[in-house]
Amino acid sequence: MQRSDTKSRLALRDEILADAQRQAERLTRKAEREAQAMLDKATAESEEARRSALAAAQERAARSRGLMLATLPVDIGRMRSARLEEELLKLRERVRQALRGRSGFAYEQALVNLATEALAHMEGDDFVLELSAEDLPTRAETLRAVLNRVGRPGVAVTIGTEPAAIAGGVIVRDRAGRQVWDNSLEARLDRLWPSLRNQLAAGLGLETDTADSGGQS
Repeated sequence: MQRSDTKSRLALRDEILADAQRQAERLTRKAEREAQAMLDKATAESEEARRSALAAAQERAARSRGLMLATLPVDIGRMRSARLEEELLKLRERVRQALRGRSGFAYEQALVNLATEALAHMEGDDFVLELSAEDLPTRAETLRAVLNRVGRPGVAVTIGTEPAAIAGGVIVRDRAGRQVWDNSLEARLDRLWPSLRNQLAAGLGLETDTADSGGQS
């Protein structure tokens, strides 16, 4: 009888252990399935977030590229204009240096033309021509040529004895000091440059500005 009870207790224990083992295995498999499901979900969400981030980045890049392409012609035009403007300024300086050196043109004739032009724009009949220090020694010849060109009877023109602070050309004043016409070479260039610059710029495709070229002060 005692042996039979012992066998029964052992059989019950084994059954309990076996059932516990089966329960443990089911729980383990369930936990593994749930863990895998969570991992798959996290992977899917991560991939979706990656795709969304990539799409957003591509969209931003496309917008930036579009803006760059849209502004590129403007930027190129601005740089080209700046470069051409720089070249025009260099050209202006080269012209200024050529005028100071009196090279490339008949200076004596230009001097007479500048004086005659100034007198043609001024009222009155008594004027003083102011010349540079370099031109004062030839004032007699200059005065004679100017008087021959003026074509206004009764006009009195003399040449000042003190040199003007100019590199070349002439400054004309009326005797009363009410009118002054600066037709020195550099003043003439400064007045004509806006028009010359516009002509050059138009030929080069630059936007032009209008400017007055008057000379009386």
